[in-house]
Parts: sequence; C-alpha cells; structure tokens
Amino acid sequence: MRKLCILTTIFLAGCGRYFAGPVRPMPEAEQGPHTTVYDDGTVSYSFNRLEISLRPVSDEELNRQFPSQSKAGALSTNPYTYGNWRPMGDDWTPQRFTVFLLKVKNYAYPKVIVDPSRAVLVADNGRTYKALGIAELSGYYQAYVLGYAGNFYARYEERKDILKRTLYRGDPLFSGQEQEGYLVFPPLHPDVERFKVVLKDIALRFDYKGDPVDTIELSFRFGREVYRGYHPPPSLGRTSR
Repeated sequence: MRKLCILTTIFLAGCGRYFAGPVRPMPEAEQGPHTTVYDDGTVSYSFNRLEISLRPVSDEELNRQFPSQSKAGALSTNPYTYGNWRPMGDDWTPQRFTVFLLKVKNYAYPKVIVDPSRAVLVADNGRTYKALGIAELSGYYQAYVLGYAGNFYARYEERKDILKRTLYRGDPLFSGQEQEGYLVFPPLHPDVERFKVVLKDIALRFDYKGDPVDTIELSFRFGREVYRGYHPPPSLGRTSR
C-alpha cells in the first residue's frame, strides 16, 4: 500500500499541463547598447535618430484589436489568436502564435530596410524559431479551406486580408518615414522561458545599385514564466470569455 501511495504521488506530481505567463522584457541591464525598456513592455533601440522597437502583444490585446473577428468561437477569424474558442472540456484558450509589434522610425538615413523574414527568436536553451510571413500564415490557414467558395473560403480571405494590413511589411523607409506592424513566430515550447528576438541584416546604407553595404543586427531580450498544473493560474487571466 505504501508503494502504491508513493507511485500515485509521483504520477500526480508529473501530471498536468503547461501554461505560459505573459512575455515581458528582460531588465535594461540585459539588453544591448542604446536600448531602453519602457513600462508598457516595449524594448526600443535608439541611435542617431533611428528608432527600432519591439513590444510583445498578448492574445487579449489582439482580441481587443479585432473584436468582431474574435467572438465566434471556432469560427473566429482573428488570424493571430483562437478568439474566444476553447478546447472541449477546458475553460482556457491556448496560444496560437507568439506576436510582437515592430515599429521603425527613420530620421537618420536616406533609406533603411528592416526585413521581417530575417527575424529569428532564439531561446536560451537553444530552440530557434523563424518569423512567419504572409506566405507561411496564409498556407497555415489554407488547410482549413474545404473549397474555393462558401463560408470556409470567406473566413480564409478575411484572415488573409487582416494579415496583409497588419503584418510588418518591411518596405524601404526613407528619411522621415515610420512603419509598424506585427512580427509573428510559432508558439513557444514549454521549456522556453528566456529568449531573444534577433533582427538580422538591418540595411542602413546602399550602393548605387541599391544593394546594402552597411548592415547591423539587433537583439531584444524577453522572458516569461511557465506554470504546470491542471488549470492556468488566475494571474494569467485566460479563464474568462
């Protein structure tokens, strides 16, 4: 009986699911040079009037951003979240993607290009995630289309339209211009708690053919807490519709 109790205790201790807390910036001391951390979670690089910033965006905020697309349960068309849908028997909604708001302000160079396809998320444990562009996200949702007509296709087109309008496009930014949009990564594995988002090959200067001759790489560090249990902690705020 004692052995049975011990085995039962071990089994119960090992059960449960993982629930991730919100992504938050690491302290300013752990960020790179010329980088500031703001109270709203933004990590901003600013040098010579070039400003590039990242802010993690929660599912709750994304649902508020697209309210009419987030209230139809499994038929919700918010392309970044599951809306208010919940798995059968659960009182919480899983995370669909890992989303950041990327803002670039160029008041320093004749032209700057921040290519979102060159962004990667690198966890301290070695996991690496590539940014998902319009092609990858459209392909992801195309799997839900049962035919090129009717409600399924209409929902696909609505999602794709939102993605086209709100993803960071990576257009050339000429002097005095600003641009913002979402940078999207796959959902993170439960063992990822500390990580950095790396923006590679940011082009600052170009030759006469328009090819970049001066590039930089920026890293923005973030972290989160991961809980294990049968229900998410109330602090996560993911148990209400």
